Amino acid sequence: MHMLRFLKSLSRTVHEERGHEPSNSSDDGCSSVDGGEASSLTVWRKSLFIGCSGFTVINSVGDLVYRVDNYGSRRRQELVLMDASGKPILTVSRSKKLKMVNNWLVFEGELSSKEQKPICRATKYFYVLWPKKRLARVYKEPYDEKNMYMIEGSYMNRSCKVLDESRNVVVEIRRKETVTKGASFGHEVFDLIINRGFDSGLAMAIILLLDQMFL
Repeated sequence: MHMLRFLKSLSRTVHEERGHEPSNSSDDGCSSVDGGEASSLTVWRKSLFIGCSGFTVINSVGDLVYRVDNYGSRRRQELVLMDASGKPILTVSRSKKLKMVNNWLVFEGELSSKEQKPICRATKYFYVLWPKKRLARVYKEPYDEKNMYMIEGSYMNRSCKVLDESRNVVVEIRRKETVTKGASFGHEVFDLIINRGFDSGLAMAIILLLDQMFL
């Protein structure tokens, strides 16, 4: 597969060129993760399969880690995050309740029944009520403030931070840069930087949530 070979080469080249830890300083009141405690995934907003939309995700040595294969051109209300072998990890689903139209749910594995309970809930912010840099909030069970993550930045520009209740950065989304200074791979290829201790599957679920909310 030409795309996968290119992704492996791209990931290795950029990882050899520079480190991928979030910076230790910030001017927006956020405390970034410490150097050496972060891992990085390369996210390509394309499926490996012809005729599918989706995502292909590889690690720093070029191994396939996650994939999303959305068959057909229509926008789906449910997206399934799979591992490299195709096993369902998480399902992202938009709420079907009219009063919760701007809410999304995350389920473990593949959604199999209406009785299945979500492990996370996400809500999109309205710019009329909140500053533009606030994109969404994600709640894990038991859905209180101690289990809430705030997402700030711009997903359109691939520049986002996921903050915990203490405003520590646990996940960052960054545009992937080329060897040439100031150049980039555009919006289709970007870095997902994850603090040690934060679940990489949930980090990818946040990518799917943002993609559904803002694209």
